[in-house]
Amino acid sequence: MKNQINAKDDGTTRLVTLIEDNVELRTSYALILKGVGGYKIIGEYDSCEAALKNIEKDIPDIILIDLTLPGMNGISGITRIKKLLPAVRIVVITVHDEPDFVFNALCAGAIGYLTKDSSYEQILSAINEVFDGGAPMSAKIASMVIKSFHVNPRSPLTERETDVLKQLAQGKTYDYIADTLFISKDTVKTHIRHIYEKLQVDNKSDALIKARKDSLV
Repeated sequence: MKNQINAKDDGTTRLVTLIEDNVELRTSYALILKGVGGYKIIGEYDSCEAALKNIEKDIPDIILIDLTLPGMNGISGITRIKKLLPAVRIVVITVHDEPDFVFNALCAGAIGYLTKDSSYEQILSAINEVFDGGAPMSAKIASMVIKSFHVNPRSPLTERETDVLKQLAQGKTYDYIADTLFISKDTVKTHIRHIYEKLQVDNKSDALIKARKDSLV
């Protein structure tokens, strides 16, 4: 594999659960994560029901989940998992790129959304980005999210806050936003805090959902 991406070398081992009914894909994800170091696969499941039986015992840091699964679908599974483990980071990897799937998954609590045509390098980069505070999306998904928004002239957000929210909607990290907008990382955090206060939310997923509903970006 070219340009191999390793987990951040901070001495931390990230615990990963895989929920994917395609055995070959699930095995591939496991092998690629085991190969880069910094990650430990603690659960491999072919259904949400199977994962839910062990999720509170496994307590993963991140979950990679498909949406089309036997029995309970991935969106319902995400909702159930987030109720049990509110802090877990969930990244969807699916064939579905329709707006309803994307926004329902984000509304349920997913922090990232990738399509299955993503390369292994893109998947690894996305997982690392999650732990840097990002909300990774495939390029097509990010573009679709932005195009689905129409700015509300009565938005409570300032122009700069709107710029920051647009970057968040594309899954950019705080460092990337700071570099792109030529401001400090602390200023980015301040803008984000103000965005959350004005939108009456407390996380990026809810801010994104509120932004789409109220046409804020």
